[in-house]
Amino acid sequence: MDTNTPRSDDLIVGADGFSRCWWCGDDPVYVSYHDREWGVPVHDDPRLFEKLVLEGFQAGLSWSTILHRREGFRAAFDGFDPHRVAAYGDTDVARLLGDRRIIRNRAKIEAAIANARAHLALLDEGDTLDRLVWSFAPSRRPAPRTRAEVPATTPESTALARELKRRGWRFVGPTTAYAFMQSMGLLDDHLVGCHARREQP
Repeated sequence: MDTNTPRSDDLIVGADGFSRCWWCGDDPVYVSYHDREWGVPVHDDPRLFEKLVLEGFQAGLSWSTILHRREGFRAAFDGFDPHRVAAYGDTDVARLLGDRRIIRNRAKIEAAIANARAHLALLDEGDTLDRLVWSFAPSRRPAPRTRAEVPATTPESTALARELKRRGWRFVGPTTAYAFMQSMGLLDDHLVGCHARREQP
């Protein structure tokens, strides 16, 4: 087999004839996310904040689980407006614990509130989440050809997680930080041959 060709189980071909990374399967919602969002560079603070919070809720779960509840999360968390979320108190925590549209985990809910407060503290310093996270963008590296070449963590994701934690963020370990970096386009981890990859070698 040509070593430059991804294994057949690393790329899947959809009914539309397009090759995609193995992880999106054939779920239309997940396929749309893979094609239109994952790996596209984002420099918008509200979207970056929302994704970091949702990545925290994903811990121990699949992203598909969170993605299918994303609209419910947005409704429950006031559109992820950090000013509103930062002001949440015990009544809001109790409300969220009873909301079946989201993942009802007290530690993750309280982390979302702490993260909103950390985000506002960053803004109060005259900084932005965009500048902070993109300062950890990795240098260009060879495009992955197989899933085995896609890491779970990197030195950059470890450093980003460390800095976020220093600033008061929760549920932002190195693996979570790397998943965030992939999804927000700080790097392009679509496999070679995936139609959504921005640059094919």
